Amino acid sequence: MTLTMSCAFNTSLDSHEHAHIAEQLGYRHAWFFDSPPLYADVWAQLCRAAERTERIGLGPGVLVPSLRHPMTNAAAIAQLVSLAGGDRVAVGVGSGFTGRLTLGKRPVPWTEVERYIRVLQALLRGEQAEWDGAVIEMLQYPGFGASRPIDVPFVVGCQGPKGIAVAERNADGVLGAAQPISGFDWSTVLTFGTVLDAGEDPGSERVIAAAGHGASVTLHFAAEFGRLDIVPNGEQWAAAYDDVPDETRHLALHDGHLCAVNERDRPFVTGEVLAAGGLALSPAGWREKLAALEERGATEVAYQPAGPDIARELETFADAVRS
Repeated sequence: MTLTMSCAFNTSLDSHEHAHIAEQLGYRHAWFFDSPPLYADVWAQLCRAAERTERIGLGPGVLVPSLRHPMTNAAAIAQLVSLAGGDRVAVGVGSGFTGRLTLGKRPVPWTEVERYIRVLQALLRGEQAEWDGAVIEMLQYPGFGASRPIDVPFVVGCQGPKGIAVAERNADGVLGAAQPISGFDWSTVLTFGTVLDAGEDPGSERVIAAAGHGASVTLHFAAEFGRLDIVPNGEQWAAAYDDVPDETRHLALHDGHLCAVNERDRPFVTGEVLAAGGLALSPAGWREKLAALEERGATEVAYQPAGPDIARELETFADAVRS
């Protein structure tokens, strides 16, 4: 198997330490999620990780245009490059799943994502660009940021044809959630779940804590985009949120997103659901799953662990991949 083994973190106050563990285990990249209502600040933790590591690639996966002015992200990228070096930094940009939905907003139109990427890249090259009707440029003197041009690879977090087209025009690769995107030399697929111990019950509390977030996120997506047909007992599951007022439903629906299983989701996250969804697998099962992803065009897997023992999840996944 030639699939590159990387990881992703629901950016916590300990993610810099988890990146250090991942580096020791041989993970190639560590992507940090950027959803301010849910997670610790992505740039603060990436910079802490840069100081805690030496080799592993680092980057946000993914930035959402509406969250920050492009100059703010350009300066943050320059800061990370000054700490980690340009050869270790990659930048992901997308239209926004939880980065937008947790704020009660729909994803950013892809035309706006493309404009944002182009302005951000121009700033990093040291060029002038126009934003909000004004000409902007990075003016940092030496000692106040990495010198321009700053040349770091970009990936686009996408699934559908509009996002893929933006990636083809503006990026070095793509980052897909759960499903690979073929046709790119760099195609990362985000993967959730846990490696079962010999004889372990997929419905055990350990497994639910470590892999249940992968089942919940499918419901969160399905409920937001009218695809309850893709979730076992989707209609009944969504009905668990019927008593939540419309104006705050997005807050309840994304509670614990990619961190834990919230109390409304818990009755529906069972061992059967996790096993059927490929989220609770033996080492051999994981190797079979990853081989299938590679066959369908993935070049890199970004494994996102969860639960109380992130070190255990990273180690058992790495062992399964290498066995």
